[in-house]
Amino acid sequence: MKGIVLFLCLGSVRAADLRDDERRIRESAAVLSEILHAPDRGIPRDLIRKAYCVGVVPNLKRAGFVVGAKYGKGVVTCRTPGMGWSAPSVIRIEGGSFGFQIGLGETDLVFTVMNSRGMQRLTKDKFTVGGDASAMAGPVGRSTQATTDASMNAEILSWSRSRGLFAGVSLEGATLRPDNADNDRLYGRPVRQGDLIHGRVRPTPAARPLFDELNRWAPVKRV
Repeated sequence: MKGIVLFLCLGSVRAADLRDDERRIRESAAVLSEILHAPDRGIPRDLIRKAYCVGVVPNLKRAGFVVGAKYGKGVVTCRTPGMGWSAPSVIRIEGGSFGFQIGLGETDLVFTVMNSRGMQRLTKDKFTVGGDASAMAGPVGRSTQATTDASMNAEILSWSRSRGLFAGVSLEGATLRPDNADNDRLYGRPVRQGDLIHGRVRPTPAARPLFDELNRWAPVKRV
């Protein structure tokens, strides 16, 4: 009897962890939807269509007891030609200087990886934006000239939203790395971020809202 009770308790803990991971994916889909549907102050749709990868970090936080410390968890997914968007990988973002909006409290962050070099950075255990990868604040609105200039000059573009304010922000100095423990729990086995973003891991049903939103604006052709 004790063995059965212990098994049920462990199963409940694991289920709760899994729901947290799935909730993070759903929150990311909701943030992306709200930002992309903004008529005049959103992310230029051409950039989403051209992006190799899209990352979302809901509720990025500022640690008040550490000057300049920021941290958050989110997800990133990449195009896999002929297969659609890849199974989302849970990522951590830490440090960096994101401007005044972070000081207002929790901030939603969206970033796009614009070329194969930037996508390759994601396969590393950790990399520094601005050091290892070139980055700049993403343009806001629907300006064709702005989208062209931005996509040609940076591997990573990024935006933030806090308390109704939306703007492009640079991730200069921030570090990005996969959360291997969360990914292992989410997919039920050890997985590497490189396998996730290159489409070698089957996504869970929790990824469907994120895929639906991305495919609305940036569909990937399947074979």
